[in-house]
Amino acid sequence: MKALVAEAREAGRLEELTAALREALAEPPSTRTAKADAAQDWPMRFGMIGDSEKMQAIYSLLERVAPSDVPVLIQGETGTGKELVARALHDASPRKGKAFLAENCAAVPANLLESELFGHARGSFTGATGDREGHFVAADGGTLFLDEIGDMPLDMQSKLLRVLEEGEVRPVGSNKTVKVDVRIVAATHRDLGAMVAEKRFREDLLYRLNVVCLFLPPLRERNGDVAHLVRYFLTTCAREDGKAPSELSPEALEALSAYSWPGNVRQLENEIRRATALTRGRIDVADLSPEVQRGQKP
Repeated sequence: MKALVAEAREAGRLEELTAALREALAEPPSTRTAKADAAQDWPMRFGMIGDSEKMQAIYSLLERVAPSDVPVLIQGETGTGKELVARALHDASPRKGKAFLAENCAAVPANLLESELFGHARGSFTGATGDREGHFVAADGGTLFLDEIGDMPLDMQSKLLRVLEEGEVRPVGSNKTVKVDVRIVAATHRDLGAMVAEKRFREDLLYRLNVVCLFLPPLRERNGDVAHLVRYFLTTCAREDGKAPSELSPEALEALSAYSWPGNVRQLENEIRRATALTRGRIDVADLSPEVQRGQKP
């Protein structure tokens, strides 16, 4: 740095160098991170890693459907990145500046889900000490992501259908309705068509949600993407730990690429985090989890 400053002084460019340094330091960390990621050795679009043929098809569909307001149903196995796609739809849409809210319908008790989505009035049930706006009101003008929609109870499905048809919500315990403008993106790993046949999911709600259906491919069908994701996760782990990325032996990469990944991208990320935590420097086949070493099938 001293040599650089001396050189700049001699060339009469000290003020230019100072201005450039100030600009670099003033740059938001998120921007610097994005530039660093762009320079790395992995393909990224819509915040997702991969350039396999099936991911290219996903990117193409996202480009076409994101600018519209139509509901989107995302289907795919657990761990394929359904919420990541929902966020990509929001970020690439005119609603980008508004709220993006997500709710896992399988994680909220049935008796609380209505309040979470539609809000409640003070005194409407034990513990309701004040009025509370639900996700629909909070996401007005933005996007609401309903994950695991197939686990939503039937009575809640009826109430959700009414909201989608009328564009308004009524908080629990209130006789007043509130107009809302929310784009719905839903996701599930279940076969909703089979659930309709079994009377466990409303057919009319499925029609409302399934205007555009997007199938996320499992990782085992994304040829070549494991290597890209491994490099990304190695760099991410190193950045979090403040150290240089671990090296990966060709044999280890071959074992990772050959494994079927029943838990998909989420499982692969956990595998890399485990390996980097347990090793120092080079990661070999012996450093991988037993199931990956065995090439165990799901």
